Amino acid sequence: MTEESLSYEQARAELATVVEKLETGGNTLEESLSLWERGEELAAVCQKWLDGARARLDAARAAAE
Repeated sequence: MTEESLSYEQARAELATVVEKLETGGNTLEESLSLWERGEELAAVCQKWLDGARARLDAARAAAE
């Protein structure tokens, strides 16, 4: 699944799984780096969704005034 097709909830859930795997340990350095990179991608997806939600709220507030 590409980042563009992930919902906020999907990205957040996968990010939580990535964090759990990193915290648990037992991964090789390469696996840990790959997990970290995926976590960064997922965090960016979540931030994009949150930024979009904030923009929609700001627009709705402005329209109501």
